[in-house]
Amino acid sequence: MISCPKCLNLYSSKDGKCPKCSFSPKLIDGFKSWDPDLAKKGGGFKSESFRTLYQAESNNFWFRARNKIIQWALIKYAPDCRSYLEIGCGTGFVLSGVRDTIPASNIVGSEIFTTGLAFAAERVPEAELVQMDARNLPYKEEFDVVSAFDVIEHIEEDGLVLNNLFHSLKSGGIMMITVPQHQWLWSSVDVQACHVRRYIAKEIHKKIEDAGFTIIRTTSFVSFLLPAMYLSRFTMKENPDSELNINPLINYLFEKTLDIERLFIRMGARFPIGGSRLVLARKKQQ
Repeated sequence: MISCPKCLNLYSSKDGKCPKCSFSPKLIDGFKSWDPDLAKKGGGFKSESFRTLYQAESNNFWFRARNKIIQWALIKYAPDCRSYLEIGCGTGFVLSGVRDTIPASNIVGSEIFTTGLAFAAERVPEAELVQMDARNLPYKEEFDVVSAFDVIEHIEEDGLVLNNLFHSLKSGGIMMITVPQHQWLWSSVDVQACHVRRYIAKEIHKKIEDAGFTIIRTTSFVSFLLPAMYLSRFTMKENPDSELNINPLINYLFEKTLDIERLFIRMGARFPIGGSRLVLARKKQQ
């Protein structure tokens, strides 16, 4: 369902406009825009970085490893997913993995910048791509799975985003998020990425539970590479973008290391520390 931002009437997401007041989202750059004032100048990210990401993600060990753990979690915890939302979908790299995992689903990707959506449309042309603010989602009990992968650390009002995700989920639905961990890893890389914070497990768990969710699985990942990640915080002070430009051999070895780590996670391991944290939570049955 859609909650009309003009009159608050609830109507089917299949309808092109509100049947009560005739409101419909604007079209900007060919995409439905629910928050048009932010489509070109939204905060929390540098829109000029989308092209760099688009060119790097498919070969970079970290993005590839994150996709693999997301795909595994989706199959294990939401095998019957028929409707999926990703907020902050960026260039669509995660969406492409989701499409390959649950191809029969209705897949929606949202992004505050239409610049990112243009790249996502190239990767996942079959997905519905929309411009909107994660703090003001129009959906009500619409999706089986909602997700935010390395998104909420960019937003001051992270609790508000989690509340919006909660209301967008159907009863019993699953939320999947990843966030960067450990403030002692804070560096110029975080500044360059427009992060507001890095999390500790207790903090993110409390915010998720405060939004009404029940946590069903949580673990750190990029744990085996934590020493290398810590050292890189010093070597990349002058050029944070070098994190995306890694020697091919090292990139290969790092990805294989994270493949082993993921095997342990699949077997039930819950790593206490790591560069990132994956949390899966359920909206209680109503």
